[in-house]
Amino acid sequence: MPCLNLSTNVNLDGVDTSAILSELSKTVASIIGKPEYVMVVLKGSVPMSFGGTEQPAAYGEIVSIGGLSPDVNKKLSGSVAAILESKLSVPKSRYFLKFYDSKNEAEPKNSPTLWYLREY
Repeated sequence: MPCLNLSTNVNLDGVDTSAILSELSKTVASIIGKPEYVMVVLKGSVPMSFGGTEQPAAYGEIVSIGGLSPDVNKKLSGSVAAILESKLSVPKSRYFLKFYDSKNEAEPKNSPTLWYLREY
């Protein structure tokens, strides 16, 4: 199950976060090529400085068991940046996304992650 964890210094009061979460989830699943068992966490009003200013910015991390590659990462970064820019006015130049590819063979056989995936 891919997990996208995003933090931004933008205040999310009055923002339709459900629509943003849904769009991000569909985008991640589509680009990675996995079913939409995607977890998306969006935190707003996080104290954050980027490039020495506190203008709107965002930081994210994405973890996936396989499915990530340089080409996929580039597509994910651009697509997530476009969503953040259109929905939260975070410029693409003030956003950073870190990628973690957790290879399936690195997981213990009876780990909760693999158990969950086997059950569903």
